[in-house]
Amino acid sequence: MTDTLTPILTKDWDTPDSWKLDTYVRGGGYDAARKALTTMKSPEVIDLVKASGLRGRGGAGFPTGMKWSFIPQDNPKPKYLVVNCDESEPGTCKDMPMLIATPHTLLEGIIIACYAVNAHHAFIFCRGEVLHAIRRLSQAVREAYDKGYLGKDLFGTGYDLDIVVHSGAGAYICGEETALLSALEGHRGQPRLRPPFPAVEGLYACPTVVNNAESIASVPAIVRNGAEWYQSMGTEKSKGATIYSLSGHVKRPGQFEAPLGITFRQILELGGGVRGGHQLKFFTPGGSSTPMFTPEQLDVPLDYEGVSAAGSILGTKALQVFDETTSVVRTTLRWTEFYKHESCGKCTPCREGSWWLVQTLRNLEAGKGQEGDVDKLLDVCDNVSMKSFCTLADGFVACITSAIKHFRSEFEAGYHTPAWELFPYEKSALFADPDRESITMTGATA
Repeated sequence: MTDTLTPILTKDWDTPDSWKLDTYVRGGGYDAARKALTTMKSPEVIDLVKASGLRGRGGAGFPTGMKWSFIPQDNPKPKYLVVNCDESEPGTCKDMPMLIATPHTLLEGIIIACYAVNAHHAFIFCRGEVLHAIRRLSQAVREAYDKGYLGKDLFGTGYDLDIVVHSGAGAYICGEETALLSALEGHRGQPRLRPPFPAVEGLYACPTVVNNAESIASVPAIVRNGAEWYQSMGTEKSKGATIYSLSGHVKRPGQFEAPLGITFRQILELGGGVRGGHQLKFFTPGGSSTPMFTPEQLDVPLDYEGVSAAGSILGTKALQVFDETTSVVRTTLRWTEFYKHESCGKCTPCREGSWWLVQTLRNLEAGKGQEGDVDKLLDVCDNVSMKSFCTLADGFVACITSAIKHFRSEFEAGYHTPAWELFPYEKSALFADPDRESITMTGATA
């Protein structure tokens, strides 16, 4: 690992008018797209991204260049690129700040990615509730068209590209790539059975690449600086830098861009530590759908292999921090209520299992649980996990089972004592802490 902070995507977040095209161009914006289209062939771009070791930043960590290479170029149908900007995972906040601060970074990455896979249409699926981000992104697209960076004959190469910004309807399930494709086509957002995979039959039954926004936005820097430069950051199998979202009971929450492999202890120190007078109880390494960690995992490398070896998933790098005032029963219930609400209802184990889990957790929170309810939770989780079309059910199962693993006695206390008596909720109210500093976005300026 190199420096603690490595501002690449975040380096211009504090630049005045950073979202405007003129500002982006003055800093070298669209030079990488020009370089790719005028000096490289499409397969060379794919090989460069492969060599860089860039992995998907949406959660799964699949190699980006390899994903691009799956598009069958002998298929006569149109090829599409779909950018996933849904970002609805609780605690995740990396794509939206980027769309607000530097949307042209994403657009330049889209140009390069589309050229690489021979696509002439790209779709950006953005979470509908974040209206400000959609407006910024739409404005950036208009600017790019006006200046000739989108549309016909890009950089005089004869290559054409059109981009459509699509506002989602607020369904968390549309963060799953096949549900996202269904929503783009005008259908209800529900996951599809695979195969066929999107690379073969995706949007409109055509070959489609679906990538996270941060993945695509990372491409221009790789084209500009080379694969070896990107490989110099991160760990052996998890290359490059990424944006970690730090929130919860910390003094200085925000976005921290650092090489993969940084530890949670280091990021927590960058955030000023746990709020004054309190101690870390547990945290999520990749969002609420990933198994939680305790202080024993403070020094686990936050890369794909390190987090997996420790029993969780890096996911979207949403580091949610909770101190000793927090009821883990209440937290787990709130997360499960979210997933129950966001279940699309297509699969019976997810639809029914989430309902029963919420009812049981509510009883435990209220101190009205019955002997055996904790084992019942685990039994229901076992009957839900890995039995649905997508991984939404696996996510809410993971947060429940890991919570019970680390804090079983708190759940069993729900047989006789309400959680709010054991952990008065007003004590965990974050903004009652006078030591808390203002929220910042930390990357280039730490």
